[in-house]
Amino acid sequence: MAAFDVVLRRTGRTIRVPCDQSVLEALLDAGVRVDSMCHSGLCGTCQTRVLSGDVDHRDSFLTDEERAENNFMMLCVSRAVNADIVLDL
Repeated sequence: MAAFDVVLRRTGRTIRVPCDQSVLEALLDAGVRVDSMCHSGLCGTCQTRVLSGDVDHRDSFLTDEERAENNFMMLCVSRAVNADIVLDL
């Protein structure tokens, strides 16, 4: 796994996500408030709209069709495929 940046569209902030941390953990460490519950990709509580970027979906919540659309990601388990991801946060 490689590190990548998450750009928060609403605030303009960029948060670095290290290879050993989830997007959710990096956001919480940076003081960004995000709802979450299971931390394992099952409940959908941390589902967030993806505005750009390719997601490596690792959750059990989204359907195959939803994953193909690439409009949402579960912050607790999913990661960027290659470059930055822009989120609706």
